[in-house]
Amino acid sequence: MTEISFDNTANAFAYKSDKALKKANFLFASMGYQTLVKWGTWITPWAIRSGLPVKGLIRDTIFEQFVGGETLEETASVAKTLAQYQVGVILDYGVEGKEGEDNFEHATEEFIRVIRYAASQPNIPLISIKVTGFARFALLEKLDTAAGPDDGYKARIDLNGLSTTEREEWNRVKERMDRLCKAADEHKIGVLVDAEESWIQTPVDALTMQMMDRYNRERVVVYNTIQLYRHDRLAFLKGSYETAHEKGFVLGAKLVRGAYMEKERKRAEALLYPSPIQPNKEATDRDYNLALEFCVTHMEDIALIVASHNEYSNLFATRLLQEKGLSLHHPHIHFSQLYGMSDNISFNLAAAGCPVSKYLPFGPIGDVIPYLMRRAQENSSVSGQTGRELGLIKRELERRKAG
Repeated sequence: MTEISFDNTANAFAYKSDKALKKANFLFASMGYQTLVKWGTWITPWAIRSGLPVKGLIRDTIFEQFVGGETLEETASVAKTLAQYQVGVILDYGVEGKEGEDNFEHATEEFIRVIRYAASQPNIPLISIKVTGFARFALLEKLDTAAGPDDGYKARIDLNGLSTTEREEWNRVKERMDRLCKAADEHKIGVLVDAEESWIQTPVDALTMQMMDRYNRERVVVYNTIQLYRHDRLAFLKGSYETAHEKGFVLGAKLVRGAYMEKERKRAEALLYPSPIQPNKEATDRDYNLALEFCVTHMEDIALIVASHNEYSNLFATRLLQEKGLSLHHPHIHFSQLYGMSDNISFNLAAAGCPVSKYLPFGPIGDVIPYLMRRAQENSSVSGQTGRELGLIKRELERRKAG
């Protein structure tokens, strides 16, 4: 059995110069101060909106750490560097929250442009999309309200409550999704459909399952994102597998812990309904690892992306593969972490022969600010995350100094 260690800092930071490593050290040290992060995440978006000259500072610090560039073409240098260490790229057009039919069409065409670009590069196997990039939030919310508990994995969408205009609008959403998936199929690029808030997730799930039914037959094109910090998602994963198995297509499953916990809890409390979130982190970790085990057990029919910054879960996945006699480079397995975080996981997995990619957003600084603020908050609030990153960076700086 191949033993993988995430303590090898020489592997983890080989792609960073001494200068870049020192900048990362300063940034993560700063994010360790919750008060500083709290003020920064409030002031920064305001400063951008007000036209204050802060973009240069942002570009040289948090943007450089977590984003691939302002344009698609600027991501090329990052992708080229990562390729030297057998690490791929998952491209993400990081613009969020722009509604209106013109914006939806623009986003769809931009996603297709990203697909075509990815196909022209040697180490960009996947791209990420958000259905809210080309569908109105309120329409998804209305569809979700009418949905039954298993409509998501059964690929059912109830249109009975929609007006004629809304049905036409939904047809345009479906056409955009199909256009994207068709382009991805033609260019042999995988599409990861991001998870959304729980109160719009069912139509997103149903539409994604419909696309899998259409495109995940000859090869795996479409992946759904399953957030295991929701207490119902392990059952959803198993239901999705049953549907895929019954209909004869491969289920694409990207497993994450989750991204909307505080928002979900606050909304549930305000509207007096049971929170969809797990009662504690232990329950989330348990379901995540059970989901890994389920996917590896059914690997012939499930294409799995282990999208996690949890060291144990990544090691657990590699052990499961080996215990079942499967290759670490099985065509239905892929690992992923965010660019700028958990390099000790990504680069040591790659060194062991695992297929791994960094999730790499790009877009104008003003447009990716929401993404950057989430990264700052995440590193400030996740227990031990900043300390672990800092400790590894400091250890590598000391190793280089001694060497």
